[in-house]
Amino acid sequence: MTNQELAELIFPDIKLNKDDYEKKYPPRNLQQNTRITRFAPSPTGFVHIGNFFQALISYINAKSTEGIFYLRNEDTDKKREKKGAVELILETLDHYGISPDEYELNNKVHGNYGPYIQSKRKDLYRTFAKYLIEIGRAYPCFCTSKELSNLRELQTKEKARTGYYGEYAKCRNLSNEEIAEKIRLGAPYVIRFKSKGNFSNKFTFKDLVRGAIEFPENDFDIIILKSEDQLPTYHFAHVIDDHFMRTTHVVRGEEWLSSVPVHIEIFETMGWIPPRYLHNPLILKKDGESLRKISKRKDPEASMKYFEEKGYPPETIIDSLMTIINSNFEDWRRANPIEDFRHFKFNPKKMNSSGALYSLDKLDNISKNYISKMTANDLYTELCKWTKKYDPEFYKLIEKNKAYTVSILDIERGNKNPRKDFTCYSVIRKNIWYMFDELFDASKHKYDWQNIKDIQEIKEILALYIGEYYNVNDDKDTWWEKVKELCNNLSYASSIKEYNTNPQKYKGNIADISNVIRVAITTQSRTPDLYEILQVMGINRIKRRIKKLSK
Repeated sequence: MTNQELAELIFPDIKLNKDDYEKKYPPRNLQQNTRITRFAPSPTGFVHIGNFFQALISYINAKSTEGIFYLRNEDTDKKREKKGAVELILETLDHYGISPDEYELNNKVHGNYGPYIQSKRKDLYRTFAKYLIEIGRAYPCFCTSKELSNLRELQTKEKARTGYYGEYAKCRNLSNEEIAEKIRLGAPYVIRFKSKGNFSNKFTFKDLVRGAIEFPENDFDIIILKSEDQLPTYHFAHVIDDHFMRTTHVVRGEEWLSSVPVHIEIFETMGWIPPRYLHNPLILKKDGESLRKISKRKDPEASMKYFEEKGYPPETIIDSLMTIINSNFEDWRRANPIEDFRHFKFNPKKMNSSGALYSLDKLDNISKNYISKMTANDLYTELCKWTKKYDPEFYKLIEKNKAYTVSILDIERGNKNPRKDFTCYSVIRKNIWYMFDELFDASKHKYDWQNIKDIQEIKEILALYIGEYYNVNDDKDTWWEKVKELCNNLSYASSIKEYNTNPQKYKGNIADISNVIRVAITTQSRTPDLYEILQVMGINRIKRRIKKLSK
């Protein structure tokens, strides 16, 4: 029996050949050096920060050359697939502004190189498995899981490398007649690639991050089609897909480095030029004095949903990751504070190959700076979007009081040194709650009076201030001069310097008086600019707050 006859016995329904698919998926009509990249996750649940990190690298790599970034869902592991995962992946990419140019959703294909879901490309993989059998580079393997387990035990005992290769590849040397007989008898089998590599030989591979790396040649006869559904393994499917989707650059985790010899051999066997590979480092976090990989189990920030739920502006997540993608990004951002990150020239040589440390503290710093530069109207719009989904009670309140809320958000905004206490949208409510009568329940909050604690003294200060000194129409300088007058009237020093010179002469100083006013209307001893708070609140609200303390 010839190889062609054996291939026909195994795949009688496959009628297209190698050339048919080359015509169906021709090289893309793009400018020379344009990069085609992909994000190829398994639809098995939430989008992990490590996956998103790769997607962002792929996106910026493509866009730096006005290229194509596409989404391919590698769903060949049906046991782990989660319903709705594809939608979640697309929603996540859209939320962070790195939407793919080509993708597939709900049976609608966007792009000319689909399907973009691997399980729908089954005949393509089977066509090339058939081709490999025809040329003598693949064969059926009938080994059971028990036989493979025994093989590993034998190799361990003999101190040999574990795996299916060389003399240990039991089915490799079966004749075509023996194979055909087993198939006719209904024996289950997988399809294995027949390697021609020699583990004693070396070859050099050039990674875009790590440079030249020397590997032993591959000699493993890896599985390329699984038995139960004839779906491909990752090793086989990504080679076929990257060729026919005309991928030029592949971004993937460093855990795949050891598989490079396998993939290169398959590409060469097919007569195809492999894409350029960029193996990105692991994303690490500091845990005490040590560093470790971000964990799905331990770290909430492992899920990209965490950042959305906390209300970080998407741009700040992008910038925080770009700082660990390229070491020169922070300098570029300082020089281009309002520039779109897509204009940054990505360079894989500027990536740290030993590990990327991701810091939530650094993210907070980036985010609070970003939010501080937003206009009050823009911040209100984004806050409404976030609260509508994640804090509907607060959304109803600020939506009903738009002008007032915008005024609150405008406090200390647009100054040379704007307020930076908003690290994300989820903290805004707890930083401005006291501005709303609907949220201001004095009985639930402790007044932080600091130095002046005598309630009668406090009431006297407030009664005099609101009765004789406060005028909502005063400008800031006039307002401050009147606070000083109040201090002089009550035997408090009207300047800190004056108090420090003769502390025994005064009951306290102007900081103590202003703190009484601040705490009376907010309960807090630390707030943004007091004058602006008073202006925004208005005289009626201020009087109501002070009146509560007089009861």
